[in-house]
Amino acid sequence: MRRTLAALLVLTACSAPAPPRAAAPSPTPPQPATLVAPTGEHPVGTAVVHLTDASRPDPWNLDAEARELRVTLWYPSGEGEGKRAAYMSPRESELTLAGSGAGGVPPAILSRTVVHATTNAPATGRFPLVVVSPGFTKPVSTLTSLAEDLASRGYVVAGIDHAYENHATTLADGTVAECLACDSDTDPGFGMGVVGIRAADVSFVLDELLAKRPALIDRTRIAMAGQSIGGASALAAMAADPRIDAGVDLDGTTYARLPGGLDRPFLFVGAPEHAPGGRDHSWDRDWKLLTGWKRWVVVTGADHQSFTDLPQLQHTLGLKPLAGAPSAARLAEITRTYVAAFLDEHLRSRPQPLWKAPISGTTFG
Repeated sequence: MRRTLAALLVLTACSAPAPPRAAAPSPTPPQPATLVAPTGEHPVGTAVVHLTDASRPDPWNLDAEARELRVTLWYPSGEGEGKRAAYMSPRESELTLAGSGAGGVPPAILSRTVVHATTNAPATGRFPLVVVSPGFTKPVSTLTSLAEDLASRGYVVAGIDHAYENHATTLADGTVAECLACDSDTDPGFGMGVVGIRAADVSFVLDELLAKRPALIDRTRIAMAGQSIGGASALAAMAADPRIDAGVDLDGTTYARLPGGLDRPFLFVGAPEHAPGGRDHSWDRDWKLLTGWKRWVVVTGADHQSFTDLPQLQHTLGLKPLAGAPSAARLAEITRTYVAAFLDEHLRSRPQPLWKAPISGTTFG
């Protein structure tokens, strides 16, 4: 496969009694994280919507005759004051930490993460829509930093919690759905199955939002972005639903097949493992099938979770950054800047100089 490299910028014992020992200082208890503030001009409002697709059973919960989804909306608001939204509930935090193998921190610590969106804030107009899908086992709240920033820049963001695919999703009746799909992730064809399920989830969410919130959402300007299998699902959803005008995959191995190719804009942003010719060959395969506008960005020093909120939560969780990795603030800046530039270019027809001068620390092809 031929590629044109536009730029390469390398974005780290005596007989006397011994004196009594001083007591070891108590470890400092972990403090909640504060997410990086949004950069756009709009204050951000947020709301949770519970949707039920009665046309199909839940693919993971055999006792559920309908597919229930939890959707978090972030949107431009005219008011900057109000009650701060919760990052997640204490129970969601407890289950997420336990499922991720994180120990030694208070189980509810993630629920105390400080975000910037406020609840019950009025929307200020009609905006392009960006659907967001998280990585497997992760709630969509782990993409809050990106979602808040996009909303502050004038987008409505609909983040989908795909029930039973992450460690904790609070459903409409208050019960918390745990990860039933986690028992199946080594099955043959698992990835293909998940992106197919998520593509159906996305189409249903679009049906509901476009029908019920026409004053908020511009139905002629729709994109999707996701991390890990959520990014792979963006490609699958675009192949299945022509209403999605553009897509972004943040470090997700792709599974959807594109026998006829795809002529709508698509952006890959990933860690070095996803460099052209690297360990994951799925992007090489699909790059040849993308016939519309396309870009492939690799971030030096990044890892799989670099494009989520995790770098901003590491100190709270007692985790050390990877050697040579950009700072949490820098990773947020890179992710936000590329995604926003892509959306501005393709949903708002605003040409972006970024594509001619990549951010320091990225390889751009």
